[in-house]
Amino acid sequence: MKAYFISGLGADKKAFQKIKLPVAYEPVYLDWITPEKNESLTNYARRFSSLIKNNDAFILIGLSFGGMLASEIARLRNPMKTIIISSIATSSELPWYFKGAGRIGLHKAVPIKFLKAGTLFKNMMGAASKEDKAVIYNYARSADPNLVRWSIHAIVSWNQPDRLPGVVHLHGSNDHMLPIKYTHPDYIIKDGGHLMIFNKADEVNKILNEVLGVN
Repeated sequence: MKAYFISGLGADKKAFQKIKLPVAYEPVYLDWITPEKNESLTNYARRFSSLIKNNDAFILIGLSFGGMLASEIARLRNPMKTIIISSIATSSELPWYFKGAGRIGLHKAVPIKFLKAGTLFKNMMGAASKEDKAVIYNYARSADPNLVRWSIHAIVSWNQPDRLPGVVHLHGSNDHMLPIKYTHPDYIIKDGGHLMIFNKADEVNKILNEVLGVN
């Protein structure tokens, strides 16, 4: 069965470099497509879902913003399972300060050069080790600024009040980007931050094996 991976906020498949699925699953890493002007996440998901070519059984695994996109795609394509990591299952789980920033358009005022400097991401993602910081700075240098800007707007504008059946949510207890107190995860990784897919990959893999039916 194919397992389609969607990374977060314009990142690429390197985000999943430490994730190991059971041998029954074939990993397929989906690249971000260019958003249209003022495009909603729902419409983007409709276009993005065309990357899933056939009607065979499949699962979705989405990281951070990619988890939100995966939830939208799941409404259209009916995967066997949708797994979201360091993400949110509904728009009501978005922290109040993100919603507030969206209402007043504050996110539009943040200079792209500040986003690309990596400072914001380093602090909010809880990057502490040299490896974690290297991941953040590498992302910041290579990220498409237009995609980053659109992604932030799509996040604060997202409207999906109901959690879809079959969504499995993994979250870290120490996630600064999306604090756990606003979320309702199925699995909690102790002391896991927003980068737990890197620095707590063994624990994430153990849960994925459990969720996917491997003891």
